[in-house]
Amino acid sequence: KSKEAEIKRINKELANIRSKFKGDKALDGYSKKKYVCKLLFIFLLGHDIDFGHMEAVNLLSSNKYTEKQIGYLFISVLVNSNSDLIRLINNGIKNDLASRNPTFMNLALHCIANVGSREMAEAFASEIPSILVAGDTMDSVKQSAALCLLRLNRTSPDLVPMGEWTARVVHLLNDQHLGVVTAATSLITTLAQKSPNDFKTSISLAVARLSRIVTSASIDLQDYTYYFVAAPWLSVKLLRLLQCYPPPEDAALRSRLTECLETILNKAQEPPKSKKVQHSNAKNAVLFEAISLIIHHDSEPTLLVRACNQLGQFLQHRETNLRYLALESMCTLASSEFSHEAVKTHIETVISALKTERDVSVRQRAVDLLYAMCDRSNAKQIVAEMLSYLETADYSIREEIVLKVAILAEKYAVDYTWYVDTILNLIRIAGDYVSEEVWYRVIQIVINQDDVQGYAAKTVFEALQAPACHENLVKVGGYILGEFGNLIAGDSRSSPLVQFNLLHSKFHLCSVPTRALLLSAYIKLINLFPEVKATIQGVLRSDSQLRNADVELQQRAVEYLRLSCMASTDILATVLEEMPPFPERESSILAKLKRKKGPSNLPTIDDARRNVNGSTEHSENTEATKKGSTHAFTDLLSLNSTPSTGASLLVDVFSNTSTPASVDVSEENLPRFVCKNNGVIYENQLLQIGLKSEYRQNLG
Repeated sequence: KSKEAEIKRINKELANIRSKFKGDKALDGYSKKKYVCKLLFIFLLGHDIDFGHMEAVNLLSSNKYTEKQIGYLFISVLVNSNSDLIRLINNGIKNDLASRNPTFMNLALHCIANVGSREMAEAFASEIPSILVAGDTMDSVKQSAALCLLRLNRTSPDLVPMGEWTARVVHLLNDQHLGVVTAATSLITTLAQKSPNDFKTSISLAVARLSRIVTSASIDLQDYTYYFVAAPWLSVKLLRLLQCYPPPEDAALRSRLTECLETILNKAQEPPKSKKVQHSNAKNAVLFEAISLIIHHDSEPTLLVRACNQLGQFLQHRETNLRYLALESMCTLASSEFSHEAVKTHIETVISALKTERDVSVRQRAVDLLYAMCDRSNAKQIVAEMLSYLETADYSIREEIVLKVAILAEKYAVDYTWYVDTILNLIRIAGDYVSEEVWYRVIQIVINQDDVQGYAAKTVFEALQAPACHENLVKVGGYILGEFGNLIAGDSRSSPLVQFNLLHSKFHLCSVPTRALLLSAYIKLINLFPEVKATIQGVLRSDSQLRNADVELQQRAVEYLRLSCMASTDILATVLEEMPPFPERESSILAKLKRKKGPSNLPTIDDARRNVNGSTEHSENTEATKKGSTHAFTDLLSLNSTPSTGASLLVDVFSNTSTPASVDVSEENLPRFVCKNNGVIYENQLLQIGLKSEYRQNLG
């Protein structure tokens, strides 16, 4: 039937229900349940319901399960957490929790968890723990109580009291009922992340329970065996709980945990007991969580290498999700001193994935892994492959690849001529994605390395001779030829006049900031080569410069012209002397990549591979790093930051501004909508928000 007919029918039914509720005749429980159920169905069809709430609350006092169930269902779906009826609802829930009827208690606990309002947390947060740890509570109620407490802890963590019950809830890991253990593990994991010391005793119980699961046959846990895999969800949750803590200090406990992990790795290698996808999904879920725990502990070289080899088998799996997860886990393994070499053996497979993979997210993980596994022995190969891929890479990941190539090229440059070639190649291939930080960095390194200055001048001069040059290349060329053009002036093919004409041929194609940089390069050329002084003064004297609409260009032209006319050779040489070496500071390119990816997602590249053991020392260092890096990574060009005292990954020299850059990038995207009807307002690694608008006369 048509939409109009449906609305007509619904309005008729609503009028009938309203008349029944307002009628003189009192409705019995069944009729009330029937009409409340109809209202719920109408709401789920997408229509507004503005009455019937009180009748639903009245159903809570019924002694019949079906009536009480519909009342709770209506409240869970339709009642707002700020409703005036919350107090009445809380009274109904309180009565059901006190009834000791397991069915009614479950309905009440489900309602608290579904609504999850602060008022309910205040009313029941202290009552639910006592239900959870009481000896006479039924197993099904314990499950509901644990999950309800978990929900309240997520919505109102400050209202969930940590008291005597915390020690008793840990012992639920020993419960006979695996459903209770599963629910309790979820709760303990969340609470342990908040206050690890209160739940340290859970480590031994979790290891013992995990050991019993992985060594049992599938028939031993028949009710909890999923496609021949014994209790996969509980295994995953226990492994996640153990990731909240460093490796156990007790040797016997550590040995038992190692045996469990070895058993999981061994079982993953066994032939599948079923061809169904559910079997492989369950088995792989446990395997990947076990590998995450091995990586987190980072203390067993044998396990780390085995994990790496098993992940390597997934790199060519037909399942896209498994390839993605394998690449993601290997990124973390590449940071470990024990497994870095094992990860490097898969370099050809990863390069192949980069070239042939159809899914862009998997290709992005492949780029991340190449970046993480890079060291001095394979840097040239990895950088060459990344540059090759960059020509056909998706636009969404080009900027990130550019930053990574720039970092790797500098980090592992044994020969700085290779570094200069790589960055110029980078600008040629993906100039639009080369940010200012990258070309700033080339200039810093060329100025600080005397032995590469002549080569850099010669290389940029040759690169600028191409008919179409990217503007970033013109910027680099203008700066380097202005500083070091004299080093190649002896060759008639790159004489001073040829250098100037080459730069000036690009002038009219460039934006205002680049033209300003070129004007500065011209005055530098006057200092280096007096023979081109008249030619350059002619350019500076032209109306297009002295009467330029842009005040910055006009001021530079006027001041540079007067400087060249009035100043003596000695004064000119002093004012325009070669730039001094830059002081060393942390790399702004690395800072930008960290901000783009987020610190937690960026693999570390360092020759001394770090130990990611979750020990106290490690966590203290991490905290210190977080505190110390707040300023260092808020700003791309941090001139005001103090030079780093330790051996940093990269050092930066060109830095500026003391004001931290805003994390929210939405405002800088707004001006583009002055002239456009669509575009991206905000973007990060998880989210992209776009705007599309359409206007007709006065309507928009």
